[in-house]
Amino acid sequence: MNVLNIWFIMKREFGGYFATPVAYVFIIIFLLLAGFSTFYVGNFFARGEADLYPFFSLHPWLYILLIPAISMRLWAEERKSGSIELLMTLPVSVFEAVLGKFFAAWAFTGLALILNFPLWITVNYLGNPDNGVIFTGFIGSFLMAGGFLAIGSCVSASTKNQVIAFVLSLIVSLIFVLAGYGIVLDFFSSWAPQPLVDAISSFSFLTHFDAISKGVIDLRDILYFAALITIWLFANALIVNARKAD
Repeated sequence: MNVLNIWFIMKREFGGYFATPVAYVFIIIFLLLAGFSTFYVGNFFARGEADLYPFFSLHPWLYILLIPAISMRLWAEERKSGSIELLMTLPVSVFEAVLGKFFAAWAFTGLALILNFPLWITVNYLGNPDNGVIFTGFIGSFLMAGGFLAIGSCVSASTKNQVIAFVLSLIVSLIFVLAGYGIVLDFFSSWAPQPLVDAISSFSFLTHFDAISKGVIDLRDILYFAALITIWLFANALIVNARKAD
């Protein structure tokens, strides 16, 4: 695997985001929704606590709606336009192309996340928060975004239609979030053995992100996101390789 090839594709894809207004529209919408959900939905001021828990707690739901909008074009557009054939003629492997596209999308999402730094400044101005917890919250959110993107990239590779890629990515992402939602777990707890309930919960983004967003860095949570991203990207490469001639 050639790192320079991955870097070349990543740089090309990342620059492509800003070649059209789509990137700017996405960032503006993300910042507006993040701010609205923090101050109004999350009752930031009413809570009377100097932290960004309302901000981070709603990230899974924001990502369910917004990440598929980024990932849907990663491969669906390439296959629809036929440019995937040109990409495959370059001296790069399929997995290098998958990684390059994924890292570009992840970096773009990370940029949108970093641009929320005024919220961090605001909470420090209003009180004395635990900045270590806030920092780990950003790390956890970034890892979770990577998980959503890996799912979306894999789904995008399976279709030429961006709308279908968006809807399927949203559905799969929703399943991974709801697996750790209280109502869902209560439903399974009413009839299923506890080991099964724990197993279902362990597959959820909520379970692992919630711990990190509260400042608890557990290697198991990091490994969960790393394994999930790796598995979906590997599946992504298999699908691209199998359908590159379609």
